Amino acid sequence: MSNQSSEVSIADKISAYNRKRKWRIFLQVIKPTPQMRVLDVGYSNHELAETDNFIEKHYPNPEMLTALGVEPPVNFKTNYPAVSCVQYNGGAFPFADASFDVCWSNAVLEHVGKTDAQLLFLKEINRVARQAFITTPNRHFPVEVHTRTPLLHLLPKAWFERYLRFVGKEWATGSYMNLLSLSEIKALLTEAGVSEYTIVKNRLLGFVLDFIVIVNLE
Repeated sequence: MSNQSSEVSIADKISAYNRKRKWRIFLQVIKPTPQMRVLDVGYSNHELAETDNFIEKHYPNPEMLTALGVEPPVNFKTNYPAVSCVQYNGGAFPFADASFDVCWSNAVLEHVGKTDAQLLFLKEINRVARQAFITTPNRHFPVEVHTRTPLLHLLPKAWFERYLRFVGKEWATGSYMNLLSLSEIKALLTEAGVSEYTIVKNRLLGFVLDFIVIVNLE
């Protein structure tokens, strides 16, 4: 087995472990019921890993799920016919205020764009859902989880992106990834008008791997 295959295998195992951990926390703190209207923000039309579309694979009442995303949902609708699916342009959510009981958004906030786009994203989640379960990686974790790059993501973004282009990972540059620290997340939540929230720190080997933001926990 090559070093690259070993790297991918280990990374996939860590990702699967962490998503299962987040799912357990979701079940414990949100306590979903068959009557809950749940919004999943950020579906994947092309699943690249078993952990993609995690809530669709595990939620016991898929008919109560609505998935929102920017990709044409051709494969998604085939794979999850019981789930309502809405494509949008990445701006304001196409739903009325308080349309959902809960919003689930797993590892999407870092992909929506720069600070203004992230702020709109949080405002829209807070507008359309009574509660929210939002996860995003920790910028200060020693390894950048999308590109498996150690430490270099702690450099200014422009420097890190030069490295990514040099090693052939241009796909992770531009608006693809804007990682956040704990203080930056708190600042965004405050500016978005979110005052009632809890942040859970998921750790790996003693380091904070990612954050779970639970909004308006009842």
